[in-house]
Amino acid sequence: MMPALSRLTLATIITGLLVGCAHQPAPKAATPPISATAVTGTTTSPATAGTHHQHHATPANGHITVEDVDLPERTGIPVCDDYLASYMACHQAAAIFSPDQLPARYQAMRTSLLLDSENPDIRPQLAARCNSLASQLREALHGKSCAQGPAPASSAH
Repeated sequence: MMPALSRLTLATIITGLLVGCAHQPAPKAATPPISATAVTGTTTSPATAGTHHQHHATPANGHITVEDVDLPERTGIPVCDDYLASYMACHQAAAIFSPDQLPARYQAMRTSLLLDSENPDIRPQLAARCNSLASQLREALHGKSCAQGPAPASSAH
């Protein structure tokens, strides 16, 4: 049986790798060299219908700055939206990150999932990724609830 700390460490490392590798393009065979910048467009999916999207310049390394990106509020993939909705409370309950790191980690995960939800090459695999993330988080919780804290005591007068 693996000690709890080792499982937590493993879950954190895997989550970090998934987040870090999420924006790495898959290698393509025999592709022509890429220019310094490429212009990419966004498509409108059912989850983002009616939302205006701009074209963004993407550096050759594939990374973009998120300040200039018009992200949707939700991914449109129920398991991913549920994961994001419970992220703060569950990660706080599991004590995976220190409280001061949690907001930045949430924003990084949210941005990653929202960007990937708009990428037609990645979107089909996103539900499986979110299921995996949710499963790892459940394991790290060791049966604990994601509730923010104990319910306030009620007094009957």
